Amino acid sequence: MDIIKAICFVGLGGGVGSIMRYLTSVVLNRYVSSEFPWATFSANFLGCLLIGLLMGWTDRQQIMSHDLRLLLITGFCGGYTTFSAFSAENIKLIQAGHTTTALVYMVTSVMISLAAVWAGMVISK
Repeated sequence: MDIIKAICFVGLGGGVGSIMRYLTSVVLNRYVSSEFPWATFSANFLGCLLIGLLMGWTDRQQIMSHDLRLLLITGFCGGYTTFSAFSAENIKLIQAGHTTTALVYMVTSVMISLAAVWAGMVISK
């Protein structure tokens, strides 16, 4: 039964995060005209800032319940931008002294992700 409860918290947070991600795009695209993808950049920055604030606060204060962490960190931040989870994982690796692993993870994730998007586009043509 705990897994059902966890799924509900993650799903609720993820749904709200996805809606906020969409609204970020709508607002920025309405007011900013540029070739640079400001909406995605802003969502990634804001999501990373928020997950960092939440992680720092919960690690220091230890007052956030597991359910609230699932709702806000895994759900909301994950729904708003998966880049926040990627960044948080790398920070944890670096803090644990696994700098080489973090660098390999960063470089390979970006390169493989770019290659996968390109491959998907090529395959779909």
